[in-house]
Amino acid sequence: MYLNLNIGILGHVDSGKTTLARTLSAIASTAAFDKNPQSQERGITLDLGFSALQVDLPDHLREQCVAHGFEKLQYTFVDCPGHASLIRTIIGGAQIIDMMLLVIDSEKGIQPQTAECLLIGELTCKKLIVVLNKIDTLVDPQQRKKTLDKLRKGISNVLSKMAFDESPIVAISAGTGENIQLLVETLAEKSFLPRRSTDLPFMFAVDHCFAIKGQGTVCTGTVLQGKLGVNDDVEIPKLKLHRKVKSIQMFRKSCQTIRQGDRAGICITQFDPKTLERGIVCATNYAHYVHACITKLTRVKYFKRPIRSKAKFHVTCGYETVLATVLLFTGKSETFSYDEQYEYLEELSDTSNATDDHVFTLLEFEKPILAFPNALIIGSRLDSDIHAVDCRLAFSGRLTHIIRDVKYHETVLPGLQIFKQKTKTGTIQRVVNERELIATGLFKKSGNSRQAFVGLGISLSSGERGIIEDTFGASGKVKLRFAEPIAAHVLERIGNKASQQEDIKVELSFKKFLFRKDDKNKKVVQ
Repeated sequence: MYLNLNIGILGHVDSGKTTLARTLSAIASTAAFDKNPQSQERGITLDLGFSALQVDLPDHLREQCVAHGFEKLQYTFVDCPGHASLIRTIIGGAQIIDMMLLVIDSEKGIQPQTAECLLIGELTCKKLIVVLNKIDTLVDPQQRKKTLDKLRKGISNVLSKMAFDESPIVAISAGTGENIQLLVETLAEKSFLPRRSTDLPFMFAVDHCFAIKGQGTVCTGTVLQGKLGVNDDVEIPKLKLHRKVKSIQMFRKSCQTIRQGDRAGICITQFDPKTLERGIVCATNYAHYVHACITKLTRVKYFKRPIRSKAKFHVTCGYETVLATVLLFTGKSETFSYDEQYEYLEELSDTSNATDDHVFTLLEFEKPILAFPNALIIGSRLDSDIHAVDCRLAFSGRLTHIIRDVKYHETVLPGLQIFKQKTKTGTIQRVVNERELIATGLFKKSGNSRQAFVGLGISLSSGERGIIEDTFGASGKVKLRFAEPIAAHVLERIGNKASQQEDIKVELSFKKFLFRKDDKNKKVVQ
């Protein structure tokens, strides 16, 4: 049995990623090395490619691996596209990796998509090897040393500000094979026994489907969680089909069981491969269509534009990307609860992260996405100019509170306690007695919502605090009551109408909830 580690190969277009994957690999899948005719025609990687290399267990892992029944180590290389327009595919591919090879053209250095790939890698894994490729183009030895030293220094400075652990930098030539063995040895040194969730329901990210005559349809992909055996039942939720697994292979070798992290092909009978180009196969009744979700938001620090409520972002979950409307709100607790109250946030800028409050977001998807609990989501602005140098990745989160009800505006949102802090200001019209005043100007004359404010606290500009006791008349006035008698000099000021500067102001601060409604379909205040 193999310990499988998924190694994402990411980098700017034309940095030599596919050549590196071909050089490193001993086994190729049906979708490896740009076999897609369009890729060959355009000369760039357009889709994910998968290949593998099997090696002996490194010394530092041998004892652990043997205890778990692993006899060898297998690297499954995930060759991701590099072109900026294919970032959806890059994000999807990065979500299945354990470690990342960031490929940089030694002559060109860090380019715009290099930085984006670094950020994607930071969101999906914590282990990184930087590969300085095409060193054969640096012919002069002195110039090569100078260029590589400068690159190493710059990259190390960038990585020092990121969440990766200690990341080696290896200079190679994938075209000539120079230092490839050194890279393989570095991979072995960085290899680890990942934590696998085999006790969770089975979830399989499908990236390729094809039919085999007389056998069925083979879905190739990566196990995201759980485990699967031959003859187990699975669901294809996109097609609403339930099928039995006929056989399983890992790089052309039959096996009885696969588990989280494994790259495999599972053979399922009686379904057309053309109906599922890419998607999910999972345990029965586990993945569902999601219309909206609430998640704690983590801002990408290199995204320099504000994230505004009611703005639209591209949200990627697995291999699927859809537009979603963002609504931001903040709370004191680190985890979201429908029992808590949250304050609406107009925007989150790159300079507004000093608050101690936690930022959450309600994401409303323009079309439902097929997802499962705790799935990683990444929000981006993919409508930006692909040639611009600014970061397009805006935020990330986990699908912790999924909303599946298509009528969630009526059934779920009214229970969501998000408020805007509002203030109304009026003046005291006259004194009833030392504990009662009549205020005007807080509400419009034509308004009929005054009753909702009865019982709320108010304060006078002179410092006294009371409550709105009742409405008064039909012209927007309200009666105020105070627990303690109002000072005589304040009452005298109210009675003095010689100058408007003497007017005592009354201020009402309250919470206006965005989704809560009363029987008359009016927004409730509190």
